[in-house]
Amino acid sequence: MSGNLESAIERVAEMRLAFDRTFADRVHFDTTAAENLLAIRVGVQPCAIRLSEITGLFADKKITRVPGGGAALLGIAGFRGAIVPVYSLQILLGQSGDQSGSRTPRWLVITAAAPVALAFEAFEGQLRVLPDTILPRQSRPEMKSYAREFVQTQNLVRPIMHLPSVLDAIKTPRPEAAPREER
Repeated sequence: MSGNLESAIERVAEMRLAFDRTFADRVHFDTTAAENLLAIRVGVQPCAIRLSEITGLFADKKITRVPGGGAALLGIAGFRGAIVPVYSLQILLGQSGDQSGSRTPRWLVITAAAPVALAFEAFEGQLRVLPDTILPRQSRPEMKSYAREFVQTQNLVRPIMHLPSVLDAIKTPRPEAAPREER
């Protein structure tokens, strides 16, 4: 019994010394500039969104459908006492998929620039990346894209959504395709 007591006393003394040493050691701050991103999936496409361009991330919000507004407008939802329009990021990006409205995307972000919610299928995590892992997109004027940069992670390259461009597309909607006549 006395052997166990002595070893316990020695362990307590070691712990006290280690605790006291933490106050004497120099504090090291991580001063490397890093970019914080959300890793998401829009349809089957992995993407990223800058945390600085959003004010919140939400899951499973009730979306109330409203008439009109185009195919991308899923409806409205309440966030922190405000009613905000909710748009499908998949439809805004021109991706095909389940656009019939039978399946509502689970995840939503509120944009920082305007009270607008963007819906997408999956939240895959948060990324903290160094600036040298963000690569500019080689743009062509005829290609309209909401991704101006890409982030290279260890296993794949994700386009970074430029949310101001997405909001501009909502403000100036594309003309809807005319319905085809039945023969």
